[in-house]
Amino acid sequence: MDWIIAVILGIVQGLTEFLPVSSSAHLRIVGEFLLPGQDPGAFFTAIVQIGTESAVIVYFWKDITGIIGAWCRSLVGRVDRRDPKVRLGWLIIIGSVPIVVLGLVFEDAIDSVLRSLWITATMLIVFGLILGLADKVGPRVQTLDKMTWGQGLAYGFAQALALVPGVSRSGGTIMAGRFMGFTRPEAARYSFLLAVPAVMGSGFYGLYKSMAEVSAGNEMVLGWGPTAIATLVSFIVGYVVIVGFLKFVQTKSFAVFVWYRVAIGVLIYILLGTGVLQPL
Repeated sequence: MDWIIAVILGIVQGLTEFLPVSSSAHLRIVGEFLLPGQDPGAFFTAIVQIGTESAVIVYFWKDITGIIGAWCRSLVGRVDRRDPKVRLGWLIIIGSVPIVVLGLVFEDAIDSVLRSLWITATMLIVFGLILGLADKVGPRVQTLDKMTWGQGLAYGFAQALALVPGVSRSGGTIMAGRFMGFTRPEAARYSFLLAVPAVMGSGFYGLYKSMAEVSAGNEMVLGWGPTAIATLVSFIVGYVVIVGFLKFVQTKSFAVFVWYRVAIGVLIYILLGTGVLQPL
């Protein structure tokens, strides 16, 4: 049974990680139905995210290696530090700082009280509506090569909002990008690139913590085997979603995700109020 649950959770992770609907919220909710009274855990979520972020690395391999190569060569003067790829590398580093710092500072709360489904439902609705507003107001012409340092930091704090289940990392960064005037494709592309260091770091940190817990005699809700399967499944599904989502944002708005978030949030409220779901 654990293997079937792992496959289902891997599919959920792959489907929702890159869409602005909050993968952590969906894992939390689906996990509650599949494992009554047992949260799959923040660490399970972090580890499975390694699979989806690996899909980002594969899809954006040329972009990522180009940015890293140019950034490294700029340190020894072989590439002009004003080169757009060098600048983008620095912006990704700066944008990754907030989620790392805040994630460590509020680690205990993130792993406990902030996983309440009351909070998750509220964040789904509130940030869904904010995403809808961001998608409608302001200019829509800016590209990544024109991004300022302030905008890079703003992107970073928007990404850090995803430490609260229900906000959505991609939703937060895309929301910030749209408010700052970036086109939908550019906002989505940068959301993927910015995620790589933060989410991969979180995943391997979760892996380290899980190994420490197992060494201390604590059992994981899902074992290493099912967790590995979930990670592989999330990679395959995640890659397909990246391809589809980037095509979608070329011509479509985020309205469908806004309404979906609101509907899911309201449904969670109803299930919590009727006792079908437990908040923690």
